[in-house]
Amino acid sequence: MAEFLVVTGLSGAGRSTAAATLEDLGWVVIDNLPPSLIPQVSEMNLTGGETEKVALVSGRSGAAYVGELTSAIDHLRKAGRGPVRVLYLDAADDVLVRRFEGTRRRHPVDADTVTKGIDLERESLAAIKAQADIRIDTTEMNVHQLRDRLVDLFEPDPVGGMRTSVVSFGYQHGIPLDVDLVFDCRFLPNPHWVDELRPLTGLDPAVRDYVLAQPDTKEFLARLDDLFGLVLPGYVKEGKTYLSVAVGCTGGRHRSVALAEEVARSMEAHGFRPVVNHRDIARGNR
Repeated sequence: MAEFLVVTGLSGAGRSTAAATLEDLGWVVIDNLPPSLIPQVSEMNLTGGETEKVALVSGRSGAAYVGELTSAIDHLRKAGRGPVRVLYLDAADDVLVRRFEGTRRRHPVDADTVTKGIDLERESLAAIKAQADIRIDTTEMNVHQLRDRLVDLFEPDPVGGMRTSVVSFGYQHGIPLDVDLVFDCRFLPNPHWVDELRPLTGLDPAVRDYVLAQPDTKEFLARLDDLFGLVLPGYVKEGKTYLSVAVGCTGGRHRSVALAEEVARSMEAHGFRPVVNHRDIARGNR
């Protein structure tokens, strides 16, 4: 049996970092393999072990190439040699432009401007993005943060049979794109309006105690715990290997941070070991 991961996405969104990280994690990484050769790769024993982990990094775009890649992914899945997943890396246009300007590289799509090249590439990759199993938005990530996220997702032998993560965020900064479940805690009293709590975060005991002392918080967490007792084993049974849970408040500093920590504890009680990330803790103001 083998496990195949097709890594694709926008140029400048982190494919090279993904390839290097996966290689460090023991994957056989093949970069810029023509889609027409993917069926042959699926028949090869590349590691000599009982279980192969093969990452196929696609670095081109264009309607014809994407069509070939889609067909190759379908071939892999029908071959039945093992799970096949697609990892799609994305980022905001302005960030991609800055990255290309910083490296002084030309965009691989032939266009009058970098922005136009990004638009054309995004359009051509829409079909691949739609069928991606995992999407990572690297807009707010540096290379080290992207590497940490990939390690969280692809570390060997996940606890409970499924890799899990919890992220807190602020709605005023946008909902994370690469999450499966989103819970809104803005209905709870906001510590921002308590003068002595405003400069603190949900990691501080005073804020945590304030948030957890609310009657609605206790009910909210109790119902989430019941939900996890149902859905987490169900996801594992259905073969889901990655699950990301997001908890959001207004600014991402107080309520969502405190509750994300509690959600992680709840998931741990059900036999999982989620990685916790507080995306907006240093930037939100509410």
